[in-house]
Amino acid sequence: MTREYPENPRVGVGVVVLGPEGVLLVRRAKPPSQGQWSLPGGAQKLGETVFEAARREVFEETGLKIEVMGLIDVVDSIQPDEDGKVRYHYTLVDVFAAAELGQSKPQAGDDAAEAAWMPLADIPSLGLWSETERIISLAAEMHAALDDAEGF
Repeated sequence: MTREYPENPRVGVGVVVLGPEGVLLVRRAKPPSQGQWSLPGGAQKLGETVFEAARREVFEETGLKIEVMGLIDVVDSIQPDEDGKVRYHYTLVDVFAAAELGQSKPQAGDDAAEAAWMPLADIPSLGLWSETERIISLAAEMHAALDDAEGF
């Protein structure tokens, strides 16, 4: 199925990986959103679960192995062209994950031009899509709730 002007929505997986240095982001090397910072992720493959897609995409784009902790939310990304035809349509399943212990330095790969940990305080200044900012915020809340639960 083609990415541009698809016949049906494509399922994409976005992954919020939180670590001591912040959130893992990639700079997109290809459309859509080429050159922009984003969550690692991409299209789910036939026969692949959402969590398998999340692990594969993060590894392909950053070289890091992750443990998926759970679902954050589902977001629709519909981008029309100047004539109003749907150019891109993704149903994005966003998950929360942690990098496996002993890994810290992401390396850009696959369709990422750059991969880096970004402090959460810097997120508002990066010009991310508003839904990406909202998803990162929800993941940070989930992370804090898990930390609180471990304190019991």
